[in-house]
Amino acid sequence: MIVAGIDGGSRTIKVALWDTEARALIATAIRDQGVHQNRLAEELLEEALERHGLDRQDIEASLATGYARHLIDIADRKKTEITCQARGVYHLCPEARTIIEIGGQDSKLIRLGDNGMVEDFVMNDRCAAGTGRFLEVLATRLETTLSGLEELVRPSQEPAVISSMCVVFAETEIIGLLSTGVSPADIATGVERAVAERVMAMAGRRVRSPVVFTGGVALVPGMRDALAEALGHEVLTCPDAHHSGAIGAALLAAETF
Repeated sequence: MIVAGIDGGSRTIKVALWDTEARALIATAIRDQGVHQNRLAEELLEEALERHGLDRQDIEASLATGYARHLIDIADRKKTEITCQARGVYHLCPEARTIIEIGGQDSKLIRLGDNGMVEDFVMNDRCAAGTGRFLEVLATRLETTLSGLEELVRPSQEPAVISSMCVVFAETEIIGLLSTGVSPADIATGVERAVAERVMAMAGRRVRSPVVFTGGVALVPGMRDALAEALGHEVLTCPDAHHSGAIGAALLAAETF
């Protein structure tokens, strides 16, 4: 039996296909988000199915998650991203006890019990300063890409201090630092530290090791190290950080049967 998980994130939409008999992930797919989430989800699902010689009739159940989940009508059921991230990350990293998920527009910290169930969580969805959007603004101002930040954060010797709590003001601060001759490497490292410090402030006393980092920002060079330094804990990167929410959604869809 094939089930599907669809994660309608703020920046991208992801699909995961799970074979319940083989107990295996058979496909994932990702695409930039847009205005017509349901249509994008349908197209992405078809793409993933065709790649593996399947069609829509092969799917027995589907579940949508993410901020756009209520707009994805092709899914049979909907669940919050907290529930789906917890299920997906625990499947990929059973040792996880704290999950830090940073996406394009929000960040979350989820604490798991020994059985993988959510014990509590905290979420920042009101300010982009601790999210991927902050890093996108940084990359644009430094005339690079998110993956290109790797070449900048490594040689930094004196990270800049980014004091603004708002992305708009932080962008102005970055422009000011560049105009005074602060190196792009020091600015990039400073911004990553600022993002990590905002996550640390959100975390409070909720951090319990092992800590697993997921979401698109987990793939940005330097962010895992910045988080580990800020939290004072070793931080592991989830093996499939982009798709952990969609994988969790697929696993939860399978449990309906």
